[in-house]
Amino acid sequence: MPWTDLLSAERIVVLDDPGNPERVLDAAARLLSDGSTASARAIGTALRERERLGSTAIGHGVALPHARSAGFHAPRGAFLRLGHALDFGARDGEPVDLVFAMSATDDRPEQHLQHLADIAGRFADESFRERLRAARSLATLRRLLLAQAPTASAA
Repeated sequence: MPWTDLLSAERIVVLDDPGNPERVLDAAARLLSDGSTASARAIGTALRERERLGSTAIGHGVALPHARSAGFHAPRGAFLRLGHALDFGARDGEPVDLVFAMSATDDRPEQHLQHLADIAGRFADESFRERLRAARSLATLRRLLLAQAPTASAA
């Protein structure tokens, strides 16, 4: 399953006023949930617990908060572009303005790791990050994120 299959247009948002990292994780949890308060709360708790283990900021203004749980029914992704960058404790010291959050089932850890590797690889592309930051509309942002990543032969 390509990482783009984790996303849907409804789970790609711009947070003009992100507040702080905790609020960003809560917003991500709501996007990743099944719509219920209990689901959002469980995902939010799992994302915060993972973040406490170590920052999920991977550098260049990108964070990949993620969590696995037996309570999750299918892997899901959500993308949040922040109106202003926040300190997520990245090793490179750069504040984060691009957040790709993911929830995954507990029974397929190798799939979870593969998704993380694919997402990190895509966000390692400086021109991709800059296109996301420059997108003037939510529709453009969604189009960029839902497009399939280029293949090795197309690069």
